[in-house]
Amino acid sequence: MIEIIRNASIILGATLLRYFFIAGVAFLFFYIFLNKRFKTGKIQAKVLKKKDIIREVLHSCQSAAVFTGITLLILFSPIKEYTLIYDNVNDYSYWWLIISIVVSFVIHDTYFYWMHRLLHHRKIYKYTHVVHHRSINPSPWASYSFHILEAIPEGLVLLLLAFILPMHIIAISLFTIIGLIINVYGHLGYEIAPKAFRGTVFFKIVNTSVHHNLHHSRFHGNYSLYFRFWDRIMNTEITDYEKHYDLLQKKRFPNEKA
Repeated sequence: MIEIIRNASIILGATLLRYFFIAGVAFLFFYIFLNKRFKTGKIQAKVLKKKDIIREVLHSCQSAAVFTGITLLILFSPIKEYTLIYDNVNDYSYWWLIISIVVSFVIHDTYFYWMHRLLHHRKIYKYTHVVHHRSINPSPWASYSFHILEAIPEGLVLLLLAFILPMHIIAISLFTIIGLIINVYGHLGYEIAPKAFRGTVFFKIVNTSVHHNLHHSRFHGNYSLYFRFWDRIMNTEITDYEKHYDLLQKKRFPNEKA
């Protein structure tokens, strides 16, 4: 029992540290210190309220506790021996360490899209996902702001990955860190993509902050997490997304040619 408490404390501490550091740096940078410099990149004109920040942080701390329980289950329970998690880096190539992270994001994006669609079902939404959608004008603090009944399936993607994809603990850690960074960007409330990004093939593949922000303001559409694939395949991408993106970038870069 002492060992379980010790491991739980370490995991919870690391999860909260990761959340407060990544979301906190983004918040301080864009909302406090350099908010005037980046004001043209603000997606919604609404002012962020203190009560919204408090709500987002409290729900995020609750989600961190849920994620801790799931991580304990995967790494420090008898379940681990049935997973594909490996401890010795040499069991697979170093290339696989990198590839496994990329593949995990593709799997997570598919998992998230369909889970997200389910959470928007009218008989489920008001009991779960409505908590996250109270952040109509999201901030970095909203990245983990879930109802406990949503936090569970959100975190269970790690259990899925553990059973279908050989992953080293380093890859799992990088997956959670990079995933949170992308999630914070999606909830940033500012678009920070460079002007040139619009003309690249990556614009057609990955989501932007505008993409997810529209989901929060419209409540429907743009259900994907990292990539645009599923929204485009299932015809759920908000039709004027690119128009909104272009208008904001024009405001950010008024003196530059398209």
